[in-house]
Amino acid sequence: MGIKDLQSLVSNFSERRDWSQFHTPKNLAMALSGEVGELTEIFQWLTPQQSEAVGHNAKTRAHVEEEVADVFIYLLRLAEVLDVDLAEVVRKKVELNDKKYPEEESRGKTTKYTELEGS
Repeated sequence: MGIKDLQSLVSNFSERRDWSQFHTPKNLAMALSGEVGELTEIFQWLTPQQSEAVGHNAKTRAHVEEEVADVFIYLLRLAEVLDVDLAEVVRKKVELNDKKYPEEESRGKTTKYTELEGS
């Protein structure tokens, strides 16, 4: 399924329940933030090693998958409501980041682009 197909699936789900009336950009952004918080909560007190092992525990993995899906659903819906072409804006953002973070200056570093030599 492509992005547009997923957006249609989510949109149809919402429309059949008459929820579209509640899907304003503000409400969707707030719901998205809440779901990101729920995803973050799973990892909150884990060590880096424990967080990397989350996918090996069936119960925890299922919980992570549900929260990731919730985040993506709200993001898909927000993009649809605002008429944002997700594929296009991601392509543009990666292109912009490619310029901001040249490979030779950024490889293996977490340095912000404003602090790189070429900036």
